[in-house]
Amino acid sequence: MSILIKNVLLDGKERNIYIEGNQIEAISEAGSTKEAEFVIEGKDKAAIPGLFNAHTHAAMTLLRGYADDMPLQEWLETKIWPVEARLTEDDVYWGTKLACLEMIKTGTTFFNDMYWHWGGSSRAVAETGIRAALSAVFIDGFNMEKSKEQINRNKALYEASKKLPARIIFALGPHAIYTVSEESLCWTRDFAEKHDLLVHIHLSETAEEVEGCIKRYGMRPVEFLDSIDFLSPRTIACHCVHMNRKETELLKKYDVKIVHNPTSNMKLAAGRRPYEELKEQGLYSNIALGTDGCASNNNLDMFEEMKIASLLHKAFSGDPTSMPAKEAFELATVNAAKMFRLNSGVIEEGKLADVVLLDLKKVELVPNHNLISNIVYSANGSCVDTVICDGKILMDGRRVEGEEEIKSKVSEVAYELVKGDERKD
Repeated sequence: MSILIKNVLLDGKERNIYIEGNQIEAISEAGSTKEAEFVIEGKDKAAIPGLFNAHTHAAMTLLRGYADDMPLQEWLETKIWPVEARLTEDDVYWGTKLACLEMIKTGTTFFNDMYWHWGGSSRAVAETGIRAALSAVFIDGFNMEKSKEQINRNKALYEASKKLPARIIFALGPHAIYTVSEESLCWTRDFAEKHDLLVHIHLSETAEEVEGCIKRYGMRPVEFLDSIDFLSPRTIACHCVHMNRKETELLKKYDVKIVHNPTSNMKLAAGRRPYEELKEQGLYSNIALGTDGCASNNNLDMFEEMKIASLLHKAFSGDPTSMPAKEAFELATVNAAKMFRLNSGVIEEGKLADVVLLDLKKVELVPNHNLISNIVYSANGSCVDTVICDGKILMDGRRVEGEEEIKSKVSEVAYELVKGDERKD
């Protein structure tokens, strides 16, 4: 399949972008001619790389708005976990389809997911055409029988993943150090090393997690993972809020990747990690942005996440130059692409054809003094007109095939899932 995007704004100039198969084959001056199966008129549009959502729980779209404004532990124990215990693979399939739809509509072409019923998630991603790294939640509760079950399950899922499209990456998903035993973490370490797999884990998200680790192991979370040789360049550590300098130095030493989730961290009052400190320690290129799940955000719009990340660090540091727009944009594009070992994140010849077209006539993008500033500080997902992922057109003129059916079905599934909930308003 070939696609020609004509007369589109790219790096401040009008260009033609020619896509062959799943790669960007050529970028030329506007007006040059080349035949293609599909031609997209890019006049009054700007081309940017598809955005990356580096940490989420996609099917939690089912719980958007279901249990808000609650303390984290109460929120988990009384609302989220009881509902998740009732989830079926079909529920997860529809919740993930809605998440994929929302991400496509807001310009995200890749997401890193950890959730239950991996089969439902992988089926939804395969059908919608988006890219993803998918990991099944690995929780053993320090029970060795459950540990064996989880290990066997992940071995089977790894084999099953080989039949999926290449745009779906299998990853391991040990939930956190307070829900996974040391033995299981060591198995994860060894299996990941043997098969060169990414490892997706929540790390130092709350003060309670740190206190519990010190009580159980006599050391802080990052120190504990270091003590069992868990840390590596394949480790995708999410949140990383409550760390001291020694711990961040360990992350740097082992080239660990960090996913910052500013909206979720603020909503759940989990805390904040000083961004400039990580930059000073040489960790900038290892940082990406994620939304977390829709029960704690409550959307998957990476335009919003870039803005909130930048403003958060400006406000708390007192420095208006902290996380400038260019850096926030890179956290959602090129940094994340490197993190997930993908040849994308920028629009260049030879890169994967993951291209988003913005409608420059949208009021939020007028005037266009500086496109990156407009993207980070002014735009939102509704400014996205066209989405191409892996060389396939997933959205054209803000229309995605089957979106009305997805929204209708997900509403049915979500209401049935929480039916009988005795929550007091």
